[in-house]
Amino acid sequence: MTQSDRRPMDLDAYEERARRGPCFVCAFLSGHPDYAHHLVYEDADHVAFLDRWPTLPGKVLVAPKRHIEHVVSGFTDDGYTGIMLVVRKVALAVEKVCAPERVYLLSLGAQGGNSHVHWHVAGLPPGVPYGEQQFHALMSENGVLDVSPEEAAAVAERLREQLSS
Repeated sequence: MTQSDRRPMDLDAYEERARRGPCFVCAFLSGHPDYAHHLVYEDADHVAFLDRWPTLPGKVLVAPKRHIEHVVSGFTDDGYTGIMLVVRKVALAVEKVCAPERVYLLSLGAQGGNSHVHWHVAGLPPGVPYGEQQFHALMSENGVLDVSPEEAAAVAERLREQLSS
């Protein structure tokens, strides 16, 4: 993966959508067509789906189905343990399917936009130069991968197969 594999991201449009639109997780779960994602995992309390604007191959978002806004205090001990087990399960599937050098796990969002708690599971491909790893690799300001709908569907299917095995 190199910078040439990326396309610019319209950050102004993204911010407008995040700040003024509906909660993207809740909209996805309700079937809103403008918030469709490729589902990779679902249980009674959690959902995992491909990032619409991936910065790394096979980047997955994991969220509780219930709208929770605080990454620690929003959960009971059991609820927090439960979602972290799902994050781990998804990360293990990303390791198997994408064969990354390292898997990054982080929770992002803000009260002003994307407030629904979610974790990013992002596998760093082998061979990425050190200066393009870590935060650089995760920042959409550095562009997003140009993934076709067919490629995304294929990755989602491989992740679903891995998660169900």
